[in-house]
Amino acid sequence: MSTSACVAGAEGGCQAEVGSAAAMASAALVQLHGGTPDQALDAASITIANLLGLVCDPVGGLVEVPCQNRNAIGVAAAFTGAQLALSGVRSLVPFDEMAATMLAVGHALPATLRETAQGGIAVAPSAQSACARCGMCS
Repeated sequence: MSTSACVAGAEGGCQAEVGSAAAMASAALVQLHGGTPDQALDAASITIANLLGLVCDPVGGLVEVPCQNRNAIGVAAAFTGAQLALSGVRSLVPFDEMAATMLAVGHALPATLRETAQGGIAVAPSAQSACARCGMCS
């Protein structure tokens, strides 16, 4: 259980769900490549910073769109964060502060952008039309 950040899309948007997973992956990549604990924390902080503000707007409330694509972007962010930290780039904001920042941003997001399927891509006309055609979304 996390006490200093939200890690669920319903509470903090995709920045929380994709961002926290990508941050963990980034820190693990640093460790696997022989980096230091400080570099792992820098990588995690850099990764969260690059995904900060990402909303959660699943079409029809399902995780296929846009969640699968966002997870792939999280992988790219994890590799980038790890590469930057391993090359000596330090995060301006320490990890603990970045986690608190992600929590604050997540709580600032309106409910429509936190896994309710009531905002963002979920309410785009094309998405609504696709849901009406397939019948799985309702």
